[in-house]
Amino acid sequence: MACWVAAAMHLLLLCNAAAAARAAVALFAAVDGTTPLPPRLSLAEAAAATGTGDYDDGTTGDKGSQAIVGSPIVAGAMNDRLRALTSSFAIAIGKKLDYCIKDTETEWNQAFDFSKDTTFLTNCMKETKGDLQQRICTAAEMRFYFDSLMGGGDTAETNYVKPNVNCNRSSWIDGCEPGWACSAGPDQKIDLQNSKDIPYRPLKCQSCCPGFFCPHGLTCMIPCPLGAYCPRSSLNTSTGICDPYNYQPPPGNPNHTCGAADIWADVVTADDIFCPAGFYCPSTIQKLPCSSGYYCRKGSTSQTRCYKKSSCPPNSATQDITIFGALLVVASCLVLLIIYNFSGQILTNREKRQAKSREAAARHARETAQARERWKSAKDVAKKAGVGLQSQLSRTFSRKKAGQAQPGPSRVGDAGGKKNNLTDMMRSIEDNPESDEGFNLEVGDKALKKPTGKQMHTRSQIFKYAYGQIEKEKAMQQENHNMTFSGVISMAKDHDVSTRPSIEIAFKDLTLTLKGSKKKLLRSVTGKLSPGKVAAVMGPSGAGKTTFLSAIAGKATGCGTSGLVLINGKIEPIRGYKKIIGFVPQDDIVHGNLTVEENLWFNARCRLSADMSKADKVLVVERVIESLGLQPVRDSLVGTVEQRGISGGQRKRVNVGLEMVMEPSVLILDEPTSGLDSASSLLLLRALRREALEGVNISMVVHQPSYTLYRMFDDLILLAKGGMTVYHGPVKKVEEYFTGLGIVVPERVNPPDYYIDILEGIVKPNLSPGVSVKDLPIRWMVHNGYDVPRDMLQSSSQSESTSRGSMDHASSHDDAAPSIVSVLWGNFKDILGQKKDEYDYNKTSEDLSKRKTPGILRQYRYFLGRCGKQRLRDARIQGVDYLILCLAGICLGTLAKVSDETFGALGYTYTVIAVSLLCKIGALRSFTLDKINYWRERASGMSSLAYFMSKDTIDHFNTIVKPIVYLSMFYFFNNPRSSIWENYIVLLALVYCVTGIGYTFAIFFQPGSAQLWSALLPVVLTLIATQQKDTILADLCYTKWALEAFVIANAQKYLFRSVANNTVWLAGQERL
Repeated sequence: MACWVAAAMHLLLLCNAAAAARAAVALFAAVDGTTPLPPRLSLAEAAAATGTGDYDDGTTGDKGSQAIVGSPIVAGAMNDRLRALTSSFAIAIGKKLDYCIKDTETEWNQAFDFSKDTTFLTNCMKETKGDLQQRICTAAEMRFYFDSLMGGGDTAETNYVKPNVNCNRSSWIDGCEPGWACSAGPDQKIDLQNSKDIPYRPLKCQSCCPGFFCPHGLTCMIPCPLGAYCPRSSLNTSTGICDPYNYQPPPGNPNHTCGAADIWADVVTADDIFCPAGFYCPSTIQKLPCSSGYYCRKGSTSQTRCYKKSSCPPNSATQDITIFGALLVVASCLVLLIIYNFSGQILTNREKRQAKSREAAARHARETAQARERWKSAKDVAKKAGVGLQSQLSRTFSRKKAGQAQPGPSRVGDAGGKKNNLTDMMRSIEDNPESDEGFNLEVGDKALKKPTGKQMHTRSQIFKYAYGQIEKEKAMQQENHNMTFSGVISMAKDHDVSTRPSIEIAFKDLTLTLKGSKKKLLRSVTGKLSPGKVAAVMGPSGAGKTTFLSAIAGKATGCGTSGLVLINGKIEPIRGYKKIIGFVPQDDIVHGNLTVEENLWFNARCRLSADMSKADKVLVVERVIESLGLQPVRDSLVGTVEQRGISGGQRKRVNVGLEMVMEPSVLILDEPTSGLDSASSLLLLRALRREALEGVNISMVVHQPSYTLYRMFDDLILLAKGGMTVYHGPVKKVEEYFTGLGIVVPERVNPPDYYIDILEGIVKPNLSPGVSVKDLPIRWMVHNGYDVPRDMLQSSSQSESTSRGSMDHASSHDDAAPSIVSVLWGNFKDILGQKKDEYDYNKTSEDLSKRKTPGILRQYRYFLGRCGKQRLRDARIQGVDYLILCLAGICLGTLAKVSDETFGALGYTYTVIAVSLLCKIGALRSFTLDKINYWRERASGMSSLAYFMSKDTIDHFNTIVKPIVYLSMFYFFNNPRSSIWENYIVLLALVYCVTGIGYTFAIFFQPGSAQLWSALLPVVLTLIATQQKDTILADLCYTKWALEAFVIANAQKYLFRSVANNTVWLAGQERL
């Protein structure tokens, strides 16, 4: 119906050509299912209808026929008929090309929309004398051609079509040759939309019109799509080839001249019909050179203006935008240089401001404490002077006899007086220390209520509150050290009552056995750990000291446990109290790229009660820093292997402080004094003694403590090899016990060192008759009335234990060594058991501690802040990553130029591999370096989800920035047809995908294996994805989808599309 509308418009504009318009409409009216086809007029009838004179059917024609065939109305009608062919085989094309064609009908119509310039149609109608419709391929012939073209397996065979009714072994006319076509004759009705029957075309064979192409093996003409250049060829006498096409006229037929284009195929096989680069073709028969300031890619229909400052001389195929890439290189280097040198200044300036506020608060607290001390001293002096003056005046002016009653108010110390004033109580007790009345401190007295930090909001207020409390505690400790009644009263007045729940851990016949190899690590250990005491666990190497503490804390993995472990006299799982249990590992697991204060403050915020105010949390952290002697290095980075930080002893104290800031009820330490000098060890133990005064149950593994440290412990647990108890009791009674066994410590010898040397076999003491070193565990069990296992009695009578946590079987028939297979199987079962126990310990269990720590969202905020600081301090590493991406973009963009034959597939293949490798290596650092820290934090009850989400959120910055960094180099040096935005979207999805893969490798593999897999996987997957055959494995490769997305985004800017193995350009006008 569109032709009818076009005809009506022309009737209004050209009233004097009404008859010609009716004839044209009758000749080229659209055929549909409801409107019958009008009778077909000949050119003579059309000439008569237009009044142009007689029509000559000869070869020359006359003016009337030329007016009809050259009419723009006729050309427009033919253009509409050609576009109407789309619906006939759009479905067939869509099924084969749906992966790269969004809308077959729309893109087909765009490729054959000649409405802007129908000159080639007008010229062809003149050349064929109005016989154009009889020569145009019908829908059946076009479908037949495309089926032959796309169904061919070999590229060389796509130039030929299958035999048909016109061209076969028995009939081969001139129209079957490339570049030629024939007519169906005036008597045969041609329906262009007929998609089933191929018409017979044997008449008036001649060369194909310019703007059309005539395939080899078909006798009809197909219009060349927009972006093609299809002139009539000319014979090259030297080569015998029709230029610019690559076919030869048939031999033995001198009258057969060169025709037009012969093929519509991929650019690799034949790029002759495409508008060459540096030129643009407004129509299929016109080729114009590209002007200066513009560029024209292959297949362009119009010129594209170049960017400002870019180089575009005449006949430019692409714009030279390398200058933008060079400017970006300079800018990127400048930015990276700034990041590399000044990344730490942001946090440093913030820390300096915070340090000034803290120092001012500390100075104010010290000055206040000093003023209080001066006032107290002055008050004491005045009090003493007043008492002396009062006694002198009493002796001078007293006129009362001895024994006479004195009227007046009763003394403070009288039995009938009620002491509501605390100062009066203190004076009463000091004046009459023998009084049995004592003092009565009302806990709920508002006058004695200690100020809290809940109303503290500003940084200065919080620090003043914290340091004020610390100075008060120091004064209280000094008064307590002086043991005065004033000190006792002051402590009762100012000191908070401990709110930590007390936990007593009792264990009976505690035995640990490896699940696979059945080795015993602990044997019948019995005793208890009491709150408010510091217990030392000692013994020779291999005695199971760490295993014992791990079993107490519920962290013994891969072991079968027998015996009883009681919590406050009840059988309860110790893991239910993990929120108030602090476990200090032997290794110093501390974040090296955080300062001392940041490490402690993060643990305090995540593990202290959520109801505690910020000021009280700051007070807890400041107490720990003060007690551990970390004040001079509080703003210093802990340090890593590459970056030096604080000393080893300070790092060890930070490791302990991470557990002290969460105010635990049970604190277990594994060799906290190892590597420390005597002064640092003494400072650490004093801090732990202060924790014990709060009711904390403290136990620690100690190696060779000095005598001073040894006397500071309350209890001693001495283990022998095999995990058996030799002594478990007060330190004061250990020498008395061993003396009873005949083991007397020589003078000037440290007792624990002497006992350990005996258990190691280094020293052989003079024991009592009937007592041997190997019988010491049994002697202890008998001494306390414990049941002695039968196997221990048998073992002690035959041989000593030779392995950690296990003893040799005494049976004489068990002399055969276990097989290698059984040993390997046992070790494998041990590993599986250990992993299972680790999972069971860390999974959510019933919380018996009643401490409500911050939820996942709040912890996520804390983790996010910590991760952001770490990334800022590691900005130099990020800068190196960006620099490598820039270099990769420059190299790949320069070496792998985009070609019209491959749509830039080679450069994009290298891009997928390079970006995958570099981004995976960067993603490995997110979890590989902090894996040990994560295990410790997860075991302490912190949220794994918050930890992961914070890391992933911070890595989203790299996910967004890294594609920009790479494309800023690659795009301007490679200059693909697709837009930078399309490339960025694909690269963003690729980086996000490979980052997740890098996370997986970092979490489940060791660092070396993770790096190896990250390097191999992109290469292997790319090789699989680029195979010619589609397989399920290839569909699972992310490299396939990334490469396909890049190529399609680039192909959409071409005139044509990629089809199967042959890059057949189908449809779509260039949209730049």
